[in-house]
Amino acid sequence: MNIIHFSDTHLGFNDLDIINDDGINQREADFYDAFTQIIDKIIKEKPSYVVHTGDLFHRSSPSNRSITVCLEQLKRIEKINIPFIIIAGNHSTPKALKNSPILKALQTLDNVHAVFNQKYEKVEFEDVIFHALPHVNDEKNIINELELCEKEVNISKKNILMLHCSVGASYLMQEFGEWVYPKNKEYLFDKMDYVALGHWHGYGCINKKYKHVCYSGSSERTSSSDKRNDKGYVCIDLDKKCEISFHEINIRKTYLLEIDCTDFEKNLQKVIESSKKLELKNTLIELKLINLTPTKSIDIPNNFFNEYFNDAMYLNIKREFEQKDQIPLEEDIKSISLQEYFVDQLEQNIEDKSEFTRLKKKVKHLFLEYEEGLDDTV
Repeated sequence: MNIIHFSDTHLGFNDLDIINDDGINQREADFYDAFTQIIDKIIKEKPSYVVHTGDLFHRSSPSNRSITVCLEQLKRIEKINIPFIIIAGNHSTPKALKNSPILKALQTLDNVHAVFNQKYEKVEFEDVIFHALPHVNDEKNIINELELCEKEVNISKKNILMLHCSVGASYLMQEFGEWVYPKNKEYLFDKMDYVALGHWHGYGCINKKYKHVCYSGSSERTSSSDKRNDKGYVCIDLDKKCEISFHEINIRKTYLLEIDCTDFEKNLQKVIESSKKLELKNTLIELKLINLTPTKSIDIPNNFFNEYFNDAMYLNIKREFEQKDQIPLEEDIKSISLQEYFVDQLEQNIEDKSEFTRLKKKVKHLFLEYEEGLDDTV
């Protein structure tokens, strides 16, 4: 028996306002491509079962295009008669009871077993039981649903637990509605041959004790803070013991570059030289400028870097200002006050520290007088 486990495909996600030649948001198209690659692998490898542990769609009311892409790809699995078991995640679970769950539409496919009613369900076959617990909006119901699951464990068959949650606070995604698996119910993992997890976007088992409790990770990145270039799916061989292997798919690469602006010209050249060793064509680049002063930030407009990274699909520039007198300056140059900018100019042009200190106090006094004289009612 072998199983392919994948998760968090977030079909319909879009970002960056870049439209491709087909008139589709490029990042949205990237997510469709990642999903299709995994379906291609499933058809090639022909596993006994396929499991998806939540967030098939990015929204509980997905677009027509994302639904169409999903159904087209799942029908390919349908044709080769592989059972596909899927649970709802927090992104695809409606917050209001009056809204119909989107996964209900998948019930029109014979080999798709969709679990979405915010309660435990058992999906049983001749040789295996899939204990499916989808996302639950009301966390007070979790314990009861896990107890129902425990009663259905059958040691004469393989038992697979499917969850969409954080197993420990370190796997929180900081999203509305997510829930943490209760610590006092972790003994349930020992009763399972494999625990398929969704929600966390990185691949890996939760700890050394539970090597069979595994997040497959997402198929693409939904945030610029996710710098992982290794996205894909998990294969589980249950013939003798639980052997887990991760298989990467090809996604658009992302790179994080950093320039220390205390010596901008020198450090810029270092970054340019190191980036020549990377394949930057059609990538996502985040360029972080650190230790900026307000003046230096004004002198370095975003378009300054276009000639160096023009092969990238998207260049995102973040600015981090140096600390002055233990007062953090705002990241956005637009929000820096005229007073701070004026003091910064004085510091750069006056070598005598005592004279700079005297003028700094004078500037503060003058700005206070000016602000007090303003009439806010005008």
